[in-house]
Amino acid sequence: MSKLMVFVGATVGGWLGWFAGEPFGTMTAFIVSMVGTGVGIYVARRWASSYLP
Repeated sequence: MSKLMVFVGATVGGWLGWFAGEPFGTMTAFIVSMVGTGVGIYVARRWASSYLP
């Protein structure tokens, strides 16, 4: 279950990053998306370790 949460966190983080960087160009959107993916993984892993058995 925690792997599913990490996948969802990475997907949502990457999407939010792309959405935030898109107005500034494709390369900026890509870079911000990668940062968002990392943040999403971090947050999802912390959440999963706290709330899932």
